[in-house]
Amino acid sequence: MKVLPEQLRLYAVTDSRHLQGRTLLETVSAALDGGATFVQLRDKDCSPAELLAEARALAALCHTRGVPFVVDDDVEVALASGADGVHVGQSDMAARRARALLGPDKILGVSAHNAAEALAAQADGADYLGCGAAFVTGTKLDAHPVTAETMTAVTHAVTIPVVAIGGIDAGNILQLQGRGLAGVAVVSAIFSARDPAQASRELRALSEKL
Repeated sequence: MKVLPEQLRLYAVTDSRHLQGRTLLETVSAALDGGATFVQLRDKDCSPAELLAEARALAALCHTRGVPFVVDDDVEVALASGADGVHVGQSDMAARRARALLGPDKILGVSAHNAAEALAAQADGADYLGCGAAFVTGTKLDAHPVTAETMTAVTHAVTIPVVAIGGIDAGNILQLQGRGLAGVAVVSAIFSARDPAQASRELRALSEKL
């Protein structure tokens, strides 16, 4: 298995829109200081050249810390930057195509909203799944929350680890207990925080209770 469940405990998904005057690299470094165990670069607003530069910098940082790093959606940038892999959604590149381009050794994460999508993603070569939205989220306005029953069905349908994503923060994370999750993927609760290291520290401690 290329991704261990414990590596997905606190999965930080970047958001460059709310950095509170910090650089992206500084914020990710702080998140790692606080206990983030996995990092995904997601930046829909920058140019391809900027995305590649960000990916290279974050890949170097994460590898120094021994933490897996993937790029959202863009297989070319993932491969060119030295990232460990890519994460694709249901409306992005098909998981089977992404796996073919990545080869067998890179990490492939796939978003799944129900058990059928989860099983298809696993069959197509996914190493882990992101399931959500866990709660109403301001990060993705078109993401609709999935029920506790649906999320539990996803984790029980597959043998690969699953993380919840969408609107998760320190105030609601423990509502996800008992669903069979490996961890949580968090965006604004880290990247909008005044102290990303402390926010990550608190989230990491809570994530260990899932």
